[in-house]
Amino acid sequence: MAVLWMVIGAVLGGLLSSGWTGAVGGAVVGLIWARQAALSRELASLRTQLAAWKSVPATRPARAATDEQPRTAADEARAAWQPAAEPVPPTVVAEFRAPESPPPSPKSAPWPEEESIPPVPPMPRQPSGFDRLLQRVWHWFTEGNVPVKIGMLVLFAGVAALLKYASDAGVLHAPPAVRVSLVALAAMAGLAFGWRKRESQRVFALSLQGGAIGVLVITVFAAFRLYNLLPAGAAFALLVVLVAGIGVLAVMQDALALAVLGLLAGFAAPVLVSTGNGSHVALFSYYAVLNLAILGIAWKRSWRVLNLLGFIATFAVGTAWGVLRYDSSLFASTEPFLVLNFLFYLFIPWLHVTRAPVDRRLVIDGCLMFGNPLISLLLQGALLRWDGKALGISTLVAAAIYVTVAYVSRRQPAMRLLRETWAILAVAMATLTVPLALRADVTGCIFALEGAGLIWLGLRQQRRFALWSGIALQLFAACALLIDRDMHGASSMALPVLNRECIGGLMLVVAGFASSGLLARLGDGRALHRVLAVVLYGWGMLWWVVTSGVEISRCIPDPYLFAAWLAWLGVTAWGAAEAARLRASGELGFALDWSPVAFNAVMLVWIMVGGFFHTQPLRGWNLLAVLATGALGWRTLLCLRESVWAGAVAQWMWLWRWVLLAACGIGVALDRLRWLADSWSVALAMVPLLLAFFLAQWRPSLLAPPMAQHQSRWLPLLKYSLLAVLGVLGLAALFAGGNAAPLPYVPLLNPAELLLLLIAVAFGAWLNDPALPSILARVRGPVLGGIVLALATSFTLRGVHQLGGVPWNGALFDSSLAQMSLTLVWSILGLFAWVWGSRHGHRLFWLAGAIIMGVVLAKLILVDRRQLGNLFGIGSFIAFGLLCSVIGYLAPAPPRRSSSMEETGHAP
Repeated sequence: MAVLWMVIGAVLGGLLSSGWTGAVGGAVVGLIWARQAALSRELASLRTQLAAWKSVPATRPARAATDEQPRTAADEARAAWQPAAEPVPPTVVAEFRAPESPPPSPKSAPWPEEESIPPVPPMPRQPSGFDRLLQRVWHWFTEGNVPVKIGMLVLFAGVAALLKYASDAGVLHAPPAVRVSLVALAAMAGLAFGWRKRESQRVFALSLQGGAIGVLVITVFAAFRLYNLLPAGAAFALLVVLVAGIGVLAVMQDALALAVLGLLAGFAAPVLVSTGNGSHVALFSYYAVLNLAILGIAWKRSWRVLNLLGFIATFAVGTAWGVLRYDSSLFASTEPFLVLNFLFYLFIPWLHVTRAPVDRRLVIDGCLMFGNPLISLLLQGALLRWDGKALGISTLVAAAIYVTVAYVSRRQPAMRLLRETWAILAVAMATLTVPLALRADVTGCIFALEGAGLIWLGLRQQRRFALWSGIALQLFAACALLIDRDMHGASSMALPVLNRECIGGLMLVVAGFASSGLLARLGDGRALHRVLAVVLYGWGMLWWVVTSGVEISRCIPDPYLFAAWLAWLGVTAWGAAEAARLRASGELGFALDWSPVAFNAVMLVWIMVGGFFHTQPLRGWNLLAVLATGALGWRTLLCLRESVWAGAVAQWMWLWRWVLLAACGIGVALDRLRWLADSWSVALAMVPLLLAFFLAQWRPSLLAPPMAQHQSRWLPLLKYSLLAVLGVLGLAALFAGGNAAPLPYVPLLNPAELLLLLIAVAFGAWLNDPALPSILARVRGPVLGGIVLALATSFTLRGVHQLGGVPWNGALFDSSLAQMSLTLVWSILGLFAWVWGSRHGHRLFWLAGAIIMGVVLAKLILVDRRQLGNLFGIGSFIAFGLLCSVIGYLAPAPPRRSSSMEETGHAP
């Protein structure tokens, strides 16, 4: 029935809409209708049965009367719900019963099947997810305000069809002037209506006014740019009128939203109507008028958002014009507007504080106070082409202006915070005059040392201004050094270290470290001082790395770079450890403790990079650097003995350093022997790792100095890291071809398999360690079994490759010889595990053997059966059959009990 309704709906929908979309919609409606009809019928049936059941009386009259009465519909319904009762012999009902007598038993009650509670009818089938979805769709159409829902859907469909018809018939092709005029008239009508409702419905009225003026602005733009209905001058004038009108409306109605909208429209108007050929004087004059309007609004209203938006728009458009159009010949016509905008946003915060409420007068507009001089100074530098002397004069003039306004406002109590900010800016502008008049490297040195002195003064006098000024001066010093290097470049003829770039960077390093130490010692313990101490320590360390890196790359030839960087890392780690030995407290002490660890980690990476590029670390200057860093590293560890975890990690990296140096030295030395296969080079280079693990496993006391007291922390870390590296190398060796040149290939005695066996021994020793965690001890057996299976598979395939001449690539797995060999080896392993587990009562081993034999059987069916046309495939089946027969003879049944080792969780 549902399918019939879907077909009918699809046909009707396709006929009505003449398309597949109508057919799909009709099918969906038909399906919904069919489902609703089925649900209605089912519900009606359930209601009828329930009504019949409720109409049955609770008790039944005497049997004689019942036998004489015909069965009603209620009786039939009740009989339908109850199972058939067996006949019960008639009983004699007593005419009198004493009050003390107990109630009759169920056997003596007349018609017990009539008085028993009928069984609960079965629950109806729950609807599926698709049915529930259809029900929700149907409920949406049949519940709530149904006429509105259906009416809107039909209306939308009708309007869409009408618009499509009108567009196809060409009815909507009106002249552009008519369309623009109609839109403008509609916007003006909306504006007038919003003005009328400004008191009764304020929110609605303001929204309508803003939207109407926005539509008018867009209409003017469209009339000018898209349809050429207005000249540029008329469009510009209309936009000015609209912006002015929205400003007046905003002030009259105390509506910030309207003011913001007007400001956005005003600043966007020149961009929208620009043809690319206008005068920048006219543009900046218009923006000056807008900023004057903002200044006037600030005189009446304390609207910070409006001030900030005007500042951003003014300088953003000015910067964009300067990047795209500015030329040195336009300086005379551009500089006055920059100065004028600077003065505008110098006084607007003053008016903002004056008009603000009393409880808000101590809050200044930091974005305007500090953003205005910064942006103005950058734009001034661009206008002057970064002429140092001219820019120095500009900063001196700005300092004089800030001093003047601070002096003028000295008698206004509300201006105290603003006056102090102006004084700070005056000092900053005057300070900037120095670097603008002098070389940048000299300025950087002066600023760096001055910054450290100001930090000391601020801590001694508990003045935040001096503290933050010292930090800012160090930032300015860094910028000065970067600018000087960018402008003049690095001198290749300068002496190492004794050159202005290096000395300037070292001054920053000294200032950063000194400031960090001052904050750690003289700070009052507040979180801010502790954080600043760490930040300035990192700042000094950053400049130490940058300055040293530049100097090393400039002065050290390429063959000696490895030794130079290795020695530098050792010296830096030792210096940081000596500073940590002084035991600075708090976060700075933590940073000092872990700095040597970080540089030791970089040293390990550098040694691996050297090995990757075949650099021999045990020869020439490299050997001297290794010995020097070894001595400094020992001293570093002695300095870190008081730090628990930092010292333990440093000891772990110290041991890894020697392992990597030995491995890289052996690998690079053997790599130069062209007659020796790469497999031997790799295997012999891994000997230091294996030796380090076996020493850590059985003789850790030989590795303990000088951190013997922290052995319980660094020893597990060393063993686990060595095992991780050995495991990765073992995985790689599993897929190695095992070339043993100049020696012939011998199973188990070639370099790849020797390395795999040693790695397997290392893992076996670790897994059988009594100190192994219990969670790992539980999986000891499966892990060892997996290792044995992987080794056997790798050895078998490698033997097929070396002895059978099968290429070591994808063809190996297509070889019938390889498949037969795997079948035979896996079957032998399965036989051993099966028989041994059965004989020794070890169910885990027996289960492993059974699983292996099952895998081999599946392999025979899926893979080896394709090789039945050759001897190797036949041999696979025969070998497996024979081995299974042996298993059946030796261990026909699984073990009846588990071994004691398995039951206690210590199975191998």
